[in-house]
Amino acid sequence: MDEKKLKVLLVEDDQMILDMYRLRFEEEGYDILVTEKGSEAIELAGKEKPDIILLDVILPEIDGFSVLQTLKADMSTKDIPILLLTNLGQESDKEKGMTLGASDYFIKSRHTPTDVLKKIQEITNQEITN
Repeated sequence: MDEKKLKVLLVEDDQMILDMYRLRFEEEGYDILVTEKGSEAIELAGKEKPDIILLDVILPEIDGFSVLQTLKADMSTKDIPILLLTNLGQESDKEKGMTLGASDYFIKSRHTPTDVLKKIQEITNQEITN
């Protein structure tokens, strides 16, 4: 059995949400990288090659859609699954995210960290232990 820790990059500018997800993912045994800025997310993704990225859309400096577009255009990061985790609930926002290459789109107020973990498990073929 592969004991490799799943590396997750969490890009979120709301400290409460960031802490909530970081704690839940650490409990699950994931290796968590965090940043509040889109520009840092692009840099971290290229350097660290996470197994999956959770990306907010509303971010300082560069929005999540631009980060997504940049990562999907880069040969070294284009295959990393990206889940958009946002408060933007408009169907047009979801369509935009999916068109740009997101693996899925979660509205924060409608999903718990466990819901997101289940999607990560599905995408990465990992098992949730708790």
